[in-house]
Amino acid sequence: MRSDSPRATAGVAPDAERIQRDAQRVFDAVRGGGVALIPLDVAYALVAATPKAVRRVYEAKGRDFSKPMGIVGGLAAHRALHQLSDIARAMVYSVTVTHDLPLSVVAPYRADHPYLQRLDAFVLRQSTLDGTLNLLLNAGALRTRLAGLCWESGIPMAGTSANVSMTGSLYTAQSMERGILDICDVVIDYGKSRFHNPERLSSTIIDFDRMRVIRRGVCFERIRDLLHDEFGLTVQ
Repeated sequence: MRSDSPRATAGVAPDAERIQRDAQRVFDAVRGGGVALIPLDVAYALVAATPKAVRRVYEAKGRDFSKPMGIVGGLAAHRALHQLSDIARAMVYSVTVTHDLPLSVVAPYRADHPYLQRLDAFVLRQSTLDGTLNLLLNAGALRTRLAGLCWESGIPMAGTSANVSMTGSLYTAQSMERGILDICDVVIDYGKSRFHNPERLSSTIIDFDRMRVIRRGVCFERIRDLLHDEFGLTVQ
């Protein structure tokens, strides 16, 4: 871990200029083969892009390679890569934009899209599962800006939670395991994650192709209720 990692006062949101600067710093480090620890509204996360860096992440987390990461993406990537019905897209938009809630969207994807072709085959394999792609949307200003940099440059990156596998999400940089911090070339610390909770839950994950909940995470009840009230969809 680098000693010059920027720090922010806990509980104080960074301004737009700092978010832009930090997103660029993370983007440059990860594009160059590094690993970055970044704050999300749902939990802290690790970002990597090269096979070597992705393997470092899996080893530090003690994560089985059968469990995929996700692609760092935003609405632009979701619209271009996910193959979904119009009603499913409307649901995603309502949750993440209209109601401003974080959500991990799982759906079939365009494997032939040029954006994904830029990923190393190993990294792509570790970022997809059974023909589906997981994109976490609306998880904080830094994550959203980083996703924008990736999409605008055509350089995709992969991300996963910054905790030892099966131990629950972590909401501060200070709570990270030493083994996680040791693999990080950049650490961005914005204090405690917005949706921290005692159960150590991360994002809610919904498969919008099969219309089923994969994981009940933060804001699940609100997401469940709005999908029912606005679209007549019952998810359990």
